[in-house]
Amino acid sequence: MKKKIFLSAPGLICCAGKDSSELYESCLKGYQGGITSYKGSLVGRIPDNALPAPLPESAVNDEKTRIFKIIDAALEQIRPQIEKAIAAYGPEKIGVCLGSCDNGSELSFSAHKEFFEKSAFPKDYKLNFQSASFPAEYIANKFGLKGPVYTIATACASGASAIIKGTELMHAGICSAVIAGGADIVSDTVLTGFNSLGAVSDSLSNPCSKNRKGINLGEGAAFFLLDFAETVDGIELLGAGESADAYHMTAPGEDGAGPAKAMKAAILDAGIKPEEIGYVNMHGTGTPHNDKAEALALTTVFNKCPPTSSTKPITGHTLGAASAIEAAICWRIINDKKGLPVHCWDGERDEGFPALPLEIRDVKPSICMSNSFAFGGCNVILIIGRTLNESRASE
Repeated sequence: MKKKIFLSAPGLICCAGKDSSELYESCLKGYQGGITSYKGSLVGRIPDNALPAPLPESAVNDEKTRIFKIIDAALEQIRPQIEKAIAAYGPEKIGVCLGSCDNGSELSFSAHKEFFEKSAFPKDYKLNFQSASFPAEYIANKFGLKGPVYTIATACASGASAIIKGTELMHAGICSAVIAGGADIVSDTVLTGFNSLGAVSDSLSNPCSKNRKGINLGEGAAFFLLDFAETVDGIELLGAGESADAYHMTAPGEDGAGPAKAMKAAILDAGIKPEEIGYVNMHGTGTPHNDKAEALALTTVFNKCPPTSSTKPITGHTLGAASAIEAAICWRIINDKKGLPVHCWDGERDEGFPALPLEIRDVKPSICMSNSFAFGGCNVILIIGRTLNESRASE
């Protein structure tokens, strides 16, 4: 029997909250005020005054490191848990697993612009600044960690993939604890890319509506300390599941079979019954193909689908950080027991796929499922819940 892995209270920042408690309140109210206009698009951009300045002992010029400021703002919230783990296990047994999509462009594009204009890179620019692994290395250096340092890039599932990788390092005996989560920024590169795919909405994201037009991009970070030692809150990663559609470079399979396979794998890994899941945080992007595939998958896996909502209309689609932020929301739902997030939409259901229970809010579940579906058909599911009681663990 595999050892239980517990999740610390999350460290988090996004446009709808400077920490996970504030974000949860935004979710309960359906607050969308963090989604504002940015260069012609609606984007969940974190206000500059919410970010730390300057960074302590920053490795690069402070003004160029938004991604590091976002990471720092989230990580400082779980510093006590990290320092406790270092004291208990030593820095060699603490790993870092970061999920991210756009982690290198912030520094590299500005440096290359100067190179093209002046035929030379800035004097303080180093090649490793544009490495995908640089933000993860920053985290390890920040806390003096000597364990494995991973960067996971599975597109919009990256944060959840990083959490799973962290559990694998722990079960393999390589690490005793892992800092795991995701972080991404809003960059012109990503905004242009999603615009070229026709995936960006010119209005607020509207998942599951027949009028949905696509995503609102966002930025943020969320991290947990994964630990074998039971936390005060007693919330654990009960199970996880992954699958790969290999259907299309960007679009999900039309029948939802890939996501359903990942959900079933997560439920099996958790050792629970589908009906024990009290809430599903949808991937819920508001794009035509994704919402349909997810609804078909949910109605395949559950005889009666549990209460469901998407929180991306509140946070924006934060790409590599999305699944970690949404896992953090699930953590808060279980811990705080104030109810479920509002599903922000116009209420006009798309009759082309099964209806989901989007309006139920007064449930206080002990187990939540967080869905993440990414480019390339990468499907990742996390199941989070209170510590299993002895009666169920012995069944």
